[in-house]
Order: sequence, then C-alpha cells, then structure tokens
Amino acid sequence: MAAATKSPNTMTCPSCGAKNSPVPANGRCVSCGATMEAIKPSRSPEADRARRYQQDGFSVVWLLIALLVQAVLTAALVIGLPMVVGALDFEGSNGMTVAVPVWFIGGMLLGMISPGKTFIEPVVASFMVAIPTVFYLARGQTVRTMPLFMYVIMAAIGVLFTLIGAYIGERIQMGPPPKPAE
Repeated sequence: MAAATKSPNTMTCPSCGAKNSPVPANGRCVSCGATMEAIKPSRSPEADRARRYQQDGFSVVWLLIALLVQAVLTAALVIGLPMVVGALDFEGSNGMTVAVPVWFIGGMLLGMISPGKTFIEPVVASFMVAIPTVFYLARGQTVRTMPLFMYVIMAAIGVLFTLIGAYIGERIQMGPPPKPAE
C-alpha cells in the first residue's frame, strides 16, 4: 500500500497527537480540547528580522507621555536654565541650538522606556513642542539673529533628531539583533 498522503483538511494535535479530520472550526482538538495554534505556519526568520524595527502601532498614551517629557525638558533648559544662571542666554538661535539636542535626548529616553516599538510618538511630541518653542525664541529676542524660516528649519532638524534618538533608544532597549541561523 502506498504511503498515506496528508489531507489539507487533516490536522494533528500538538498535545495528544490525535488526527483531527475535518479541521475543527473552533481550532481545538476533538480528542483533548487543546488549541491547535501551534501548528499554524509561523513567519520565517527573515520576516521576523524585517519586522524587528518597525513601529507596532500608534499609542495616544505614549504620545502624551512623550509630549510631557519633551515639553518639560525644553522648558527647563531653554527657559528655566537662563533664569537660574544669568550668564546663559538662550535667546534666538542659541535657544534653537540647545533645543535640538534636548529633543534628541528626549526621543532617546522615550525609546528606551516605552514598551514595544514607538518611534512616531516622540516625533509627533517634538513637533508639537517645536511650534511654541520657535515662536517663543523668534518673538522673544532682543537682537535679531535669524529670520523666522531659519527657526523653522532648525525645528525640523530637531524633529528629525528626535526620530534618530527614538530609534537609538529602541535599539538600546531591544538589545543586539539575533544572529541569523546558518
């Protein structure tokens, strides 16, 4: 007799080994009741590596946390620090020069502490913080150091640096990538 061929409607239970023909609609073994999820095809290792650095989804909670972190860091260093240390004057372009690394560090911190992969939330938060920061620094200057469009360009650079910081923070959180199977 020829070897038995496996029917596409037959599944073997990973728990008890019973043949389930036809495949149960509820996904449970007719013999022992165990779920038969384990025998569904999983993604290949290549697909897992490709998805490793992709955003999981958008979280409003982490957007609010990112907004709070970025706003507090920006206000503390750009507005608060010059109030405490009179020699520091972060007015105009100097304020934007300080804001860019502050947003990078904020993005990196959020990337390190957020669960899952969150790159977009810190970037959106930095964009939302950059708008009032640009107007505060451009309108509050006593000596005109840069035109308004330069503040906008520096804010865009700061938002991009936030993305880089969030990516680096996620890489630190995830650890080294798994080695490919040879």
